[in-house]
Amino acid sequence: MAQDQELLHLESLCKQLYETTDTNIRNEAEKALVNFINSPGCLQNCQLLLERAASPYSQLLAATTLTKLVNKGNAALSSEQRLEIKNYVLDYLSSRTMVAAYVQQALVQLYARVTKVGWNDTVKDAFSMRTVTDDLGKFLHNNSSMHLAIGVQLMTRLVIEVNQMTETEVHHSITWHRKISFAFRDTMLYQIFEIACELLQKVYANIKTMDLNDNIQRSFVGGSLQLALTCLSFDFIGTSNDETSDDLSTVHMPTSWRKALLDFSLMQLLFDLYKCLPPNLGALVLSCLVQMASIRRSFYINSEKNEFLNKLVTGVKLILESPQGLAEPTCYHEFCRLLARLKSNFQLGELVRCESYAVVIKLVAEFTVTSLQMWQFAPNSIYYLLSLWQRMVMSIPYVKASEPHMLETYTPEVTQAYITSRLNSVAQVVQDNLDDPLDDHAVLSQQLEQISQIGRCQYEKTCTHLVRLFEEAAQKFQELTNAGNSSAQLTIQENILSWLVYIIGAEVGGRVSFSSTDEHDTMDGELVCRVLQLMDVVDSRLAQRRCEKLDLALLSFIEHFRKIYIGEQVQRTSKVYKRLHETLGLSDESMVLSIFIRKIITNLKYWGESEAIISKTLQLLNDLSVGYSSVRKLIKLDAVQFVLTNHTSENFPFLGVNGMSTFKDTRCRTTFYLALGRLLLVDLGEDEDRYDVFMRPLANTFDAVAQMLNQAETPMFRSEECKRSLIGLARDLRGVAHAFNNKTSYMMLYDWLYPNYFPVLLRGIELWYHEPSLTTPILKLMCELAQNRSQRLQFDVSSPNGVLLFREISKMLVAYGSRILALTHLPKEQLYAMKLKGLSICFNMLKAALCGNYVNFGVIRLYGDRALDDSLEIFVKMLVSIQQAEILQYPKLSQSYYALLECLASDHMSFVSNLEPDVFLYILSTISDGLSAFDTLVSTGCCSILDNIVSFLFKRVTKKKSSQEVNGMANGDSLVQILETRPQILQQMLGTVLNIIMFEDCRNQWSMSRPLLGLILLNDKYFGELRTNIITRQPLDKQAAMERCFTTLMKGIEYSLLSKNRDKFTQNLSEFRRDINDSLKTDSSKNCTALPTTQTNGSIDMM
Repeated sequence: MAQDQELLHLESLCKQLYETTDTNIRNEAEKALVNFINSPGCLQNCQLLLERAASPYSQLLAATTLTKLVNKGNAALSSEQRLEIKNYVLDYLSSRTMVAAYVQQALVQLYARVTKVGWNDTVKDAFSMRTVTDDLGKFLHNNSSMHLAIGVQLMTRLVIEVNQMTETEVHHSITWHRKISFAFRDTMLYQIFEIACELLQKVYANIKTMDLNDNIQRSFVGGSLQLALTCLSFDFIGTSNDETSDDLSTVHMPTSWRKALLDFSLMQLLFDLYKCLPPNLGALVLSCLVQMASIRRSFYINSEKNEFLNKLVTGVKLILESPQGLAEPTCYHEFCRLLARLKSNFQLGELVRCESYAVVIKLVAEFTVTSLQMWQFAPNSIYYLLSLWQRMVMSIPYVKASEPHMLETYTPEVTQAYITSRLNSVAQVVQDNLDDPLDDHAVLSQQLEQISQIGRCQYEKTCTHLVRLFEEAAQKFQELTNAGNSSAQLTIQENILSWLVYIIGAEVGGRVSFSSTDEHDTMDGELVCRVLQLMDVVDSRLAQRRCEKLDLALLSFIEHFRKIYIGEQVQRTSKVYKRLHETLGLSDESMVLSIFIRKIITNLKYWGESEAIISKTLQLLNDLSVGYSSVRKLIKLDAVQFVLTNHTSENFPFLGVNGMSTFKDTRCRTTFYLALGRLLLVDLGEDEDRYDVFMRPLANTFDAVAQMLNQAETPMFRSEECKRSLIGLARDLRGVAHAFNNKTSYMMLYDWLYPNYFPVLLRGIELWYHEPSLTTPILKLMCELAQNRSQRLQFDVSSPNGVLLFREISKMLVAYGSRILALTHLPKEQLYAMKLKGLSICFNMLKAALCGNYVNFGVIRLYGDRALDDSLEIFVKMLVSIQQAEILQYPKLSQSYYALLECLASDHMSFVSNLEPDVFLYILSTISDGLSAFDTLVSTGCCSILDNIVSFLFKRVTKKKSSQEVNGMANGDSLVQILETRPQILQQMLGTVLNIIMFEDCRNQWSMSRPLLGLILLNDKYFGELRTNIITRQPLDKQAAMERCFTTLMKGIEYSLLSKNRDKFTQNLSEFRRDINDSLKTDSSKNCTALPTTQTNGSIDMM
């Protein structure tokens, strides 16, 4: 009776969770159901819910709860319980085929999950989960369409589950996933693929009698195709490819699968199915063909490869001759992918030898032209078509076949179709207010890169076409402008010119030095002249009318021209400059640079409100300031000298603070002053007067901010203006500080800041510590000032500046840290922005100061200076305020924290060794987590930290054994006592490192070897027990080999951490790991057991 009441209560909670619109009721129901998941009788109650619940919501709860239990691994369920769940789910689905679709989906997911997690389970000395084909046979051999559909769905879901590492597996290592994946590949995947092929043959044989309008039969056909596709898409070698690398992915099919593909019957079957099936299912057929076309080249020998390619090209020809099914967008998209694979996986020389090549290349060209003209239909598919033509054009120099490739005939048609279709789209976009392709900069730049390569084939025709279109558009634009027309017609013309400028820039940027000729450079000159003339016209009208798209296109053009025709690698006799001199009087780089600088200044003056244009303009200025020769030409220009002395908001409105709407607008200021700093540095030398002139605008702003801060406690205080000015100053100075990378210039900056302006920055932190928009720029400025880049912080012997700088850094850390730690109970979504980001910058700042080698910290302590102690104390307070899981959750935080910890463990071990026990154990726990981190920088840093700690401890222990100290407890003895009372800490660390080396994908073996030796020497007795445990847990036939591996590891190793002994151990470890890997590879169906004493991807229990 009690059970019935509990079931009714659970059903009521499920109804409240899924049906109610009251948020409070839903939250209460969710809390109650969380308790249900964690209850002891959860497994039994889930079974009762599935059996007796009247509501499908209750059944869904039971299925998802069981999946969560399975995800907990061995901690929640035994092998026998997982087997029981698997068998129960299969029986349930077999007997209850009419459950709600979402319940059925949840149960299918549960089956796949429990099978993967328990793939290596053994019950009664047999692998209990590796009976997939037998288990699902009762579904696939059933005459019921519903059973067939469920069986296919179960098999497909299982392959997908095994193939991917899900978010629920974060407590497992990637090696755990790969072992299961490879074992599944070797023992089960081919059998499943054969079943999929048999099902497809069955579909084709019965296609005439099938009713594809029936949901169940259509589900079976679609499921069979999906199963075949899933098998072909399997990650055979563990590269973890995803769809973002689609154009590069290769199917690394095992050689053992050749027998299923050598007769090419599967390919013919797929082409036959494509003709028979409706387009929505035809897309799946084409997806299978895409994967088949991507099979690694070495899978077939040459004669087989040619036959395979011939059949593939013939099939493509038949589709192009009857393209009706391609009206379906998904079908069209997959066909475009198939065309792209023809070139990505095969050479142009192989394609031209195909029997149907001449017909197919003509059909593909016509198909491409038609597709480009229909610019609104499946725009994402255009990438694959252009990719095909781009790859073919780039292969032309390497073709050795005697057969003609005929690309010179068809590529001009493709190029002209692209250009014309983009221009024709403009009127429709403007008049119907459609999404403008010009606004999608990612897709636009991708397509322009492709078309630039295609257009370079038969470049004369491309240039002739562009010149004609440009002159027509420019003439019409001039007529509309002279008439004072500001209607939609002028907007259309501006957008047409934008497209043409983008394309011309891309074509100029597509120049390849080894294949370009003087004639091509002359053609580039023709195009460049026209764009520069247009730019002059556009800039002259900025006060009356502006077009952001056209100005962005002009910036894109300048960037392409800069990369090709400006710099150290450019030939001085380039025909481009000859044409520019004849037409515009621009005879060399300096004159062209003056045009570009004038454009940059114009943009900064007129486009202050456009973040897109300002950021791209400043990036262009920054790029120009990097080149060795270009920057020396720039500094001679009057316009550049004007900027260096007049960088105020009156001349450049984007530097103003009163008109800015958001703080993010100020980020570009750092780029601006970084470029100005580089330009100033070219011939600054020791000219302090010139430096003062440059800094005068910033000094005036600093003085104004200081005056406002003096009124902070009065009603006269202009808080918002002061804050914005301080943000701008911090970003400006950070750019200057980054550019000043030599001792002379840095000392000018430091003397300018100290002592007058550091207090202003500190006061800003004290007032607005809770506003990241201000604290982040100031902290980043201080972090930049602390960086000893290029040894710029080399102070004179008699100079106290190193200590004074560190004091300012210490004051900033304490001021910010002591206040930000007072902010508690921050919402999770604001935690990083409000607190953790600032702490991360503080860690970077302290690390830069401690590792800069410009302060003698021993002397600081000797004279009683508290700066170092205050900094380290606030660091500890910051650290313990962070939840341990948050450190690895945020990459920037983890990198800054571990880098600082590595510095402390290397140079300040006396501080680390005397930390409070709880703090030291917290640090060790974070090190243990970091050892298993995916970020190699983090795991390598943790190895170094652990090595320093273990080496320090080893010295203390050996010293303690050899002599008695008489002066009480020395530095480090507290650390020794902590670890002597808790020996399991180092034992667990030893197990963690050894587990990673033996059973994980260890990418930094050398780094792992350094702390491992010290851990073994400090825990020699435990290491012997661990060694015995590992050996006995292996299969009997492998125990002797494992014992030999451990003997090799310690061969010739002495009880010391001298460099010679360490190097010997590192060599032994390489041999040890190689032998272990060879042992693991000998039998993929048997898996060596990982260490039982470690938690390789979780926190060790130290607290």
